[in-house]
Amino acid sequence: MKQAPYSSRTADKFVVRLPEGMRERIADVAKNHHRSMNSEIIARLEQSLIQEGNLGDEPSLRLDSPELSLHERELLQRFRQLAHRQQNALVSLIAHDTKMTNDDE
Repeated sequence: MKQAPYSSRTADKFVVRLPEGMRERIADVAKNHHRSMNSEIIARLEQSLIQEGNLGDEPSLRLDSPELSLHERELLQRFRQLAHRQQNALVSLIAHDTKMTNDDE
């Protein structure tokens, strides 16, 4: 079943009480990742749920899988922290680079 596109108008809302200073820390991290605070919080929650295997729509490959090398774990973890737009751009870039390499052979 395909999910409807995300809309901030129809999305579930939940008020969170943050400990003193956490709002500023989240704002700084979000700015460094070029995301809104909301997007940063969502990305981190998704990452946590993925690592625990509790997010149904995500791939079943876990970061602690023995099939992954240390570099693959790091890449996968960083990839999952990216916004979907950034993930798509990275995949396109890799696919383009691979195509260019294959054309040169």
